[in-house]
Amino acid sequence: SYQSSGHHIAKLDPLGIGAADLDDTVPDILTLEHYNFTKQDMDQYFQLPKYTYLGGDEKELTLRETVNRLERIYCGSIGTEFMHMHDPAAREYIRKWIEKPGISSMTSEEKRILLARLVRSTRFEEYLAKKWPSEKRFGLEGCEVLIPAMKQIIDIASARGVENFVIGMPHRGRLNVLANVCRKELYKLFNQFNPDMAPEDEGSGDVKYHLGMYHRRINHLTNKEVELSVVANPSHLEAVNPVVCGKVRATQFFDGDEHGQRTMAILLHGDAAYSGQGVVYETMHLSDLPNYTTGGTIHIVVNNQVGFTTDPRFSRSSPYCTDVAKVVNAPIFHVNADDPEAVMHVCNVAANWRTDWGKDVVIDLVCYRRNGHNEADEPSFTQPLMYKRIRETPNVLKIYSNQLLEEGTVNQSDIDSELVQFDSILNDAYKQSLTMTKMKLTDWLDSPWDFFFECDENKVPLLKPTPPTGAPESVLKMIAEKFSADPPIKVHPGINRILKGRKKMNEARMADWALGEALAFGSLLMEGYHVRLSGQDVERGTFSHRHHVLHDQDVDGKTYNALQNLSSSQQKYSVSNSSLSEFGVLGFELGFSQHNPNALVIWEAQFGDFFNTAQPIVDQFISSGQDKWYRQSGLVMLLPHGMEGMGPEHSSARLERFLQMCNDNEDCIYEGVSSDQQLWDCNWQILNVTTPANMFHCLRRQMHTKFRKPLVVFTPKSLLRHPLARSPFDEMSTGTIFKAIIPESGDVTKAKKVLFCSGRVYYDFSRSVKRQGWWTRLL
Repeated sequence: SYQSSGHHIAKLDPLGIGAADLDDTVPDILTLEHYNFTKQDMDQYFQLPKYTYLGGDEKELTLRETVNRLERIYCGSIGTEFMHMHDPAAREYIRKWIEKPGISSMTSEEKRILLARLVRSTRFEEYLAKKWPSEKRFGLEGCEVLIPAMKQIIDIASARGVENFVIGMPHRGRLNVLANVCRKELYKLFNQFNPDMAPEDEGSGDVKYHLGMYHRRINHLTNKEVELSVVANPSHLEAVNPVVCGKVRATQFFDGDEHGQRTMAILLHGDAAYSGQGVVYETMHLSDLPNYTTGGTIHIVVNNQVGFTTDPRFSRSSPYCTDVAKVVNAPIFHVNADDPEAVMHVCNVAANWRTDWGKDVVIDLVCYRRNGHNEADEPSFTQPLMYKRIRETPNVLKIYSNQLLEEGTVNQSDIDSELVQFDSILNDAYKQSLTMTKMKLTDWLDSPWDFFFECDENKVPLLKPTPPTGAPESVLKMIAEKFSADPPIKVHPGINRILKGRKKMNEARMADWALGEALAFGSLLMEGYHVRLSGQDVERGTFSHRHHVLHDQDVDGKTYNALQNLSSSQQKYSVSNSSLSEFGVLGFELGFSQHNPNALVIWEAQFGDFFNTAQPIVDQFISSGQDKWYRQSGLVMLLPHGMEGMGPEHSSARLERFLQMCNDNEDCIYEGVSSDQQLWDCNWQILNVTTPANMFHCLRRQMHTKFRKPLVVFTPKSLLRHPLARSPFDEMSTGTIFKAIIPESGDVTKAKKVLFCSGRVYYDFSRSVKRQGWWTRLL
């Protein structure tokens, strides 16, 4: 009963105001009366069941001692939810970590380290508040234990072999995490408070509590080098979650870390956002899918018990803000954030769980927010009683310092020494920040591509010309032959007809849309570029045109992918149908594309208009990421577009929205300027491609430019099988390039009017004007 329900009466709220599960009642199964026990039974001995580690070496305990131990373990500062997990071995694992006597005890040295980390976390916020009292910084006051918690997780995971940590988080506490967890240079961080300091690089920059970073350092407890990155994010809470997971997956892929043992994600959440934002659910549902799993994410919820001004009783229907995690059978640890040693134990369990089980885990830090939503906000307007109690509550550093003084673990001079030492570090950094004359956005990149860019002496990337994007015809023919060859499995009769059609095109040296795309993918794979295609139904294609993954008609799960079997020396081709998610999956692929530029990462919408459920990723990351965060990405979005009998919901991919978000300067005329310069200056590429050859080139150009820009292609429907939508191999062979303008063939000397069009419009219009005899007067 305590294992399943003890968390309901755990002492989780540091303020002592209410219950973390929004219910003050005691479950009947936690009362002695429910089992007909009386006071006379309390000192009677009972044999302990096999499914508990409560007694250690003792096989029986008195009822009084049994209840005392159960309440200390399950109803103290930690409330553990794990009985919802389906796997008995997983439940057994958690029991061992929380029930064994003495398992949560800490040595005196560990306690002193914890105290020093609390000093830095607390003093950092106090310093910022004193130096910049009117600045918004979304401080961590009320949950200062977050910093030692994250460092404890990193310590344990590092000892277990994890080398790379990718962090995603909202704005609250971000500066403290950058400074005290990731060791961002303090003077550069303080420089962000200077309103007159404009960025030296191109771009608008962003507010300091949205910025990311990357850093390599030695973990002093394990003496191992660790890599830490914080991914830049917008104000859209939780939007960064899938981006982080995609970045982790990419890191694992390029490092050959198949089981996710060397790279892990740590995601921080707010309580209201974790229960309220749908992308949380979308991201967690990717956690165990073969082409999206990262070997487990550690989630830390900074549970303020209020969302901006909204009481949790009005912001969620579930008992806890973390209940969404139960859908993936994640263990959940609720913990009183003003009990630092309990927090450290929970972090130990979580880090070991993730390493041993490769699955998600949630830490719910039940805390409070000492200030308002930001430092300029007045919280007592809407939470008067809560903030009256907060003003009466000492911070966690004071609480823990007094605890260690009473224990005799430290004396006052030890505490004073830690305070003076860190104050000196802060003051020195502040003085150094005053000497800075410029700020670089490149200092805040979460994945620097130092190996990719060619730079000048000031480390500014140089614009280098893009070579022709054609491929040798021998390579094109080889790919086309493999793509049309009979597979070594029994396929559907309709597939045989498609393969015969491909063979005929290959013999005629022609490519339709599907073959043009396959030639682009295959040639890049042969050149050593990873190609990753993801989205709903992409293996076959929404319109049954692609068929990259062929299924055996007699053996379940047996498949064949011709593009993965071109050559023993090719790079891996990953094509995967995704979950029925746009926001989460598009964010994931964006994160994948940001880790390494040498991967063609593509997300295809089932229908183009479905992108709008991922609008925050498009607006806040893809279209504006480079301007805000100096963050390049070569992500490709394929959006099927066109009025072809699917009704208003599946027709327009809203091309006008994408064009509206282009940063084109209408006063700038690119006469005599290279196409590379045009691409360099734009925020993204918006294409409505007309021919398979141009589709081939625009995909290959993504990898052959010396920089990266997002590419959004409004892909066709009827043109996939249109008899005129064909391109000869001559337009894709060595020396050929993407054609920004495709002039009409034939005698154009009599033309009276020039029309510009693209995509299906060209084929429809040309057929119409030819039928009516206008062609000689139009170009």
